[in-house]
Amino acid sequence: MVNEISSCCSHINLQNKFVFWYTRRNQGVRTQTSYEDNIKSIVDFSTVEAFWVCYCHLARPSTLPIPTDLHLFKEGIRPLWEDSANCNGGKWIIRFKKAVSGRFWEDLVLALVGDELDYGDNICGVVLSIRFNEDILSVWNRNASDNQAVMALRDAIKRHLKLPHSYVMEYKPHDVSLRDNSSYRNTRLLRG
Repeated sequence: MVNEISSCCSHINLQNKFVFWYTRRNQGVRTQTSYEDNIKSIVDFSTVEAFWVCYCHLARPSTLPIPTDLHLFKEGIRPLWEDSANCNGGKWIIRFKKAVSGRFWEDLVLALVGDELDYGDNICGVVLSIRFNEDILSVWNRNASDNQAVMALRDAIKRHLKLPHSYVMEYKPHDVSLRDNSSYRNTRLLRG
């Protein structure tokens, strides 16, 4: 029975092909060139089996050095604000205590890979940023000006992650990130 299940799952294609990326940030002066040079593609996958093979071998967030970013993006989209799929978009940001971020990261990765989030076509990728006092999850979307889709995505994330009311979600368009050279400063709360 196990072999039958294993063989039936091994060739199930995912809705999208994905790429895991890794960024180990260097301390000191940040420039766009150094940021792009630090982004490393780890592995790509397009089947259920390939996802589990690579995911089981990835380091868990709690074991990663600080500061580090893990990215999971659809194939053809780089985790850069300037990428053509990202440049008109933005990101939902959720800040977590270090003890719980790994669980929420895994839930979000599984939702993206399994195409379980509403407005999934609008999602470019997800990022886990490992920082000193907190970890930050962000969900990148294609179109920051479509307020209805942005708010629907927020609601889908909240529902899927079963976020307690104490968690605040902030939104930041990528053009604002480009202007202030920051992913997480000067965010805004969107009411809806």
